[in-house]
Amino acid sequence: MRILVTNDDGINAPGLKALREIAAALGDEVWVVAPEINQSGAGHSLSLREPLRMRKIEDRLFAVSGTPTDCVIMAVRKMMFDAPPDLVLSGVNLGQNLAEDVTYSGTIAAAFEGTNIGIKSIALSQAYGFRSRDNTDWRTCVQMAPGLIRSVLEETWAPGTLMNINFPDRGPDEVEGVRITTQGKRDQNLLEIDERLDTWGSPYYWLGFQRRLSKPPSDTDLWAIYNGYVSITPLSLNLTAHSMHEQLSQRFPTP
Repeated sequence: MRILVTNDDGINAPGLKALREIAAALGDEVWVVAPEINQSGAGHSLSLREPLRMRKIEDRLFAVSGTPTDCVIMAVRKMMFDAPPDLVLSGVNLGQNLAEDVTYSGTIAAAFEGTNIGIKSIALSQAYGFRSRDNTDWRTCVQMAPGLIRSVLEETWAPGTLMNINFPDRGPDEVEGVRITTQGKRDQNLLEIDERLDTWGSPYYWLGFQRRLSKPPSDTDLWAIYNGYVSITPLSLNLTAHSMHEQLSQRFPTP
């Protein structure tokens, strides 16, 4: 199996090292094309107004001066053009990608792009707690991901579908199990603005997330991670709100 590995935390991220281990357990040909610098929060963005630069580090290992989406496109359309990958793996992100994170996440965006091109794609993220960011335990995802990915790949995927897998902030022996979940919705707005002054007295602003727990329903990705389960959420590229589509179709019937 030819596997493309990418991420949004950058070419030197520890989660990328973990994902390379996971990919090596699944296939005999692993390519890595990842952003040169951290691209967290890039979403499904493209670099359209500036050129991309590519740095070859070693065989099948490249850094690209762009977003995760750029990396997938460069890999499939350039480096792997003669034989596209069978699978795209994105991550392992430092921090969970749940609920509203789906639209911000560069990790998930890379899987979106792989799916858009027609390649089965999986985003992987490792949750961390209030004290574990600097000593994240990557063993859980490294040990559990290969088996989960093999199982998921045995299923028939609907067109335009990708998988979002999140691992809880627990050691591999402490994980409660695996839950197939829906995308959750946090019950508060976690974005905040931190206003500061530069040395000239002019204001500048940092956007950031408050780290507070929600009280989500038990079928959601949020609940699963909060309670120590691995969360697997099938996502779709098609964002049509079908109930509203039906409602509007009755108001504006087709002639």
